[in-house]
Amino acid sequence: MNNQLIHESSPYLLSHADHAIHWFPWCEEAFEKASQENKPVFLSIGYSTCHWCHVMARESFEDEKVATLLNEHFVSVKVDREERPDLDTIYMEVCQAMTGSGGWPMSIFLTPEKHPFFAGTYFPKTTQRGMIGFSQLLTLIWEKWEEDKKSLEDLAQEITDSLSRQKYSNVENIDTFNIEETLLKKAAQEFFQTYDKENGGFGSAPKFPTPHNLLFLLDNYVKTKNENALFMAETTLKNMYKGGLFDHVGYGFCRYATDRSYQIPHFEKMLYDNALLIMAYVKAYDVTKNTFYLEVAQKTGDYILREMKSPEGGFYTAQDADSDGVEGKYYVFTPEEILTVLGTETGTAFNQCYGITRRGNFEGKSIPHLTGSQKEAKRLEEHLPKLREYRKNRSSLSLDDKILTSWNGLILGALTQLARVSGEERYFSAVLKCGDFILKNLWDKDRLFVSYRNGRLGLPGYLDDYAFTAFGMLELYQATNSPLHLKWAETLCRTAISDFWDEKNGGFFLSGRKNETLIFQTKETYDGAIPSGNAVMAHNLVRLLQITGNMEWEDITLKQLKFMGKLAQEMPMSHSFYLLALSCYLSPEYIRVVLGNGADKSNIINKIPLDTIVTILPKPTKSYRLLNNQTTYYVCTKHSCLPPVNKLPEKS
Repeated sequence: MNNQLIHESSPYLLSHADHAIHWFPWCEEAFEKASQENKPVFLSIGYSTCHWCHVMARESFEDEKVATLLNEHFVSVKVDREERPDLDTIYMEVCQAMTGSGGWPMSIFLTPEKHPFFAGTYFPKTTQRGMIGFSQLLTLIWEKWEEDKKSLEDLAQEITDSLSRQKYSNVENIDTFNIEETLLKKAAQEFFQTYDKENGGFGSAPKFPTPHNLLFLLDNYVKTKNENALFMAETTLKNMYKGGLFDHVGYGFCRYATDRSYQIPHFEKMLYDNALLIMAYVKAYDVTKNTFYLEVAQKTGDYILREMKSPEGGFYTAQDADSDGVEGKYYVFTPEEILTVLGTETGTAFNQCYGITRRGNFEGKSIPHLTGSQKEAKRLEEHLPKLREYRKNRSSLSLDDKILTSWNGLILGALTQLARVSGEERYFSAVLKCGDFILKNLWDKDRLFVSYRNGRLGLPGYLDDYAFTAFGMLELYQATNSPLHLKWAETLCRTAISDFWDEKNGGFFLSGRKNETLIFQTKETYDGAIPSGNAVMAHNLVRLLQITGNMEWEDITLKQLKFMGKLAQEMPMSHSFYLLALSCYLSPEYIRVVLGNGADKSNIINKIPLDTIVTILPKPTKSYRLLNNQTTYYVCTKHSCLPPVNKLPEKS
């Protein structure tokens, strides 16, 4: 073990510390060495639960010949994308610009000045199926560097300059952009045009959950009574749960489906996917009152509490797709295994209910997917702990146990929403502890940090850390009406404005004043697997303006809505979380509750729709009085208010 990764706390970096390759973390020392020794830099970006990262590590990074090539002719740098989203974003833009696609592991070749001249993702060790072998690629690049370094340096500078000019910095005529509902209508139409009528979801395989799209459709139905929007959201939510995307034994959702019908997942489980999916299922329950959606949200929440919660109260990052080096091994069964664990009668019923067959649906074994009735599945739930224990003893499942601030902000918001609609104490307890953990362990003096592991903090936080944590705190405030949580949301948003706001062109940069300066700055504005930090900031600012009524927030809110709206015009579907913020701004709903004697505040909050701004007044004021000496509701929709009532009006 002779490289600097042994000093890192990232599980991904540590997993490469015993390679023969002389890996560096991203640091100035690596680039100084490259400059002094006149070598190009090989930059490898991945994350700990990435299947193809494991494959490339086994095939190439653990190979002595590859290690010799890298050590003699390159300086090798390893980066955890989850701890360095700034590097990941910049060099992913490079990869997509140069190859037309992206993914992980990301393989980038740089000059000592950090400028890229060649990019790709996974490379097999030897040339096969039209893909150049990694060893051959290293040889070609090294020889080209030796023969004509100048041309590679010129190319790298050209690529860097070109991407710098394409930043989201020249959105023109923002002030003249009209904030209106036509953008919402256009997005709903686009979703309908790309909807998979047979299987639910959008487009073809692979299918990612993208729950923020479903949140937009559910909101669109509430605001416009668009039945198509509700149908698309409900069908997708039902089919994602029934298929193999959902872990029917241990609960929680896998990363994405490799097929159109959600049967075959890519098996890794990410905290952020499950957080956003909890929100989508909770929202579906909030809109329809169909308890099926609440049950799925609770199963997912219980998985998070059981397997992803740290003793200190934060939540871990991810569980791996591979077990003992085999993808999906942990999750698949044979009929005989089920019969052995559950007995003949119960095992036979389980096999029939979850499609466990001798033929199997994944490499000769079966991924459980719901083929029986919901009623039968519910009857079998009491036997699931046995199967969970069995598969845990059968093979290991790797856990990335670092705690990421941004993703903890998302799960904080998700579990808070789940606590509100379910009224279950275990979720309230978890979110209060998570909120305390973030503030005690991930905030220091005047800043958030990216991550926490074994008492060590990561680097200063990026935009997503502030945006997502503020989102979680605002949800917590709506559930508790505690001034502390509102204060923290305001502090986080003010810090984000101070450190990340682009005064010249509008919008928020991903990196701020406390982060490292890279080859260019980026603004993430469109939604990917998770909503963009800019979209979440738009949502936060709208909510702060509405909750506080403080005009301090009005100017920056309008600027952000216009900045994002101008960009969203071209591809509304790719900006669904921003569209939620826009909808919230255009059609706000408020309820002020004056508590009567003996009223249960938490029970009242549970009954109020999630997207409604709720303010609890513990006693009457001059403006808000008790009606009939009972708890009284003051309801305002858009820009008109109804007479006070003692019972919440039913949603029409």
